[in-house]
Amino acid sequence: MLTVVPEENTPADGPAGSPSLIDEIVREGARRMLAAALEAEVDAYIAELADQRDARGRRLVVRNGHAQPRQVMTAAGAVEVTAPRVNDRRVDPATGERQRFSSAILPPWCRRSPKIAEVLPLLYLHGLSSGDFVPALEQFLGSGAGLSASTVTRLTTTWQGDYQAFTNRDLAGVDYVYLWADGIHVNIRLDEEKLCLLVLIGVRADGRKELVALTDGYRESTGSWADLLRDCARRGMGAPVLAVGDGALGFWAALREVFPATAEQRCWVHKTANVLAALPKSAHPSAKKHLADIYNAEDATHARRAAKTFAAAYGAKFPKAVAKVIDDLDVLLAFYDYPAEHWVHLRTTNPIESTFATVRHRARVTKGPGSRAAGLAMAFTLIEAAQARWRAVNAPHLVALVRAGAVFEAGQLVERPTTTPVNQAA
Repeated sequence: MLTVVPEENTPADGPAGSPSLIDEIVREGARRMLAAALEAEVDAYIAELADQRDARGRRLVVRNGHAQPRQVMTAAGAVEVTAPRVNDRRVDPATGERQRFSSAILPPWCRRSPKIAEVLPLLYLHGLSSGDFVPALEQFLGSGAGLSASTVTRLTTTWQGDYQAFTNRDLAGVDYVYLWADGIHVNIRLDEEKLCLLVLIGVRADGRKELVALTDGYRESTGSWADLLRDCARRGMGAPVLAVGDGALGFWAALREVFPATAEQRCWVHKTANVLAALPKSAHPSAKKHLADIYNAEDATHARRAAKTFAAAYGAKFPKAVAKVIDDLDVLLAFYDYPAEHWVHLRTTNPIESTFATVRHRARVTKGPGSRAAGLAMAFTLIEAAQARWRAVNAPHLVALVRAGAVFEAGQLVERPTTTPVNQAA
């Protein structure tokens, strides 16, 4: 059993299981700051409505004491909160119902901060079973309130409802210029077959990345991808300018059927892995350098020269490895037709790969989620949590130009020449 041994000059925290002084200070500071913020929020609300009075001149919005103390799980641990109450006697003329004050800091019935709610699916995906949440987090957070197995079970039900709402949302008002597609395979404890998650992430016209669609499919088949793309089109999604994905996906046949005008870009990470699989390990370091020379070239012309160099170096001994690059060269170099600032984003499906790294390397304890529905809900919750931290593509202002049909050569915008007027015969 691993234990932490303090240094000789380090004072003990007290009896076993008692909180340390530094943790108590942090939690007390968090409690005071939260209490002050709630009081300030209520004071501002009442001051804003101070002119609202009844027929006898009395204020309609006044303070009404404090609610019963409750514990809220935060990143600083369990913090006891005594929220101020407001007596709002205004009536909505449209509905006839009483108006109510709702705190933006501490919503009604809130028992955990968004960060704590966000970490639960991450721990679940990393292999922590629902029954282990209390013993695992109680010492760290100072309390196990709100972390019972039944709480986690209720959360998974909520996540499934959130996922269903996501799959039914309208896409007509969003324009996705770039699209990444990939299939993620997840083990299911109660099913012999793996869950295949079909994932689409897009870039909006303002440069922001966003989850477009997530569903389960059958072995990344063309039919499964076509069903997903048709559903997106039915909900109003327009054709992206460029799609990026692994060359082995059934996605491409489905894309040509549903969005035939969309250009294709193969993922260089997947392609590199496929090429190296056809080469002996002794040739991997040199081959990686040759491949990097292709996708890191200054423009498409230099990239094609680097591809010829690669073919000359390995074509005689390893023709299958060379064919994997030469046969797909046009779709491997499609990203060169777009702004140079976007090349680093368009060469690979990294936005999906990095987000689902925790799913691919899931813990061996739980062997994945217990059902397909739970797996979809957990994956959706994970990507929703990660989406808030995604950064926009480089030079986001150029994305709108790509959608407008602007021409780029060697990664630079080409100004369209003015049209010469046609001379008319006298």
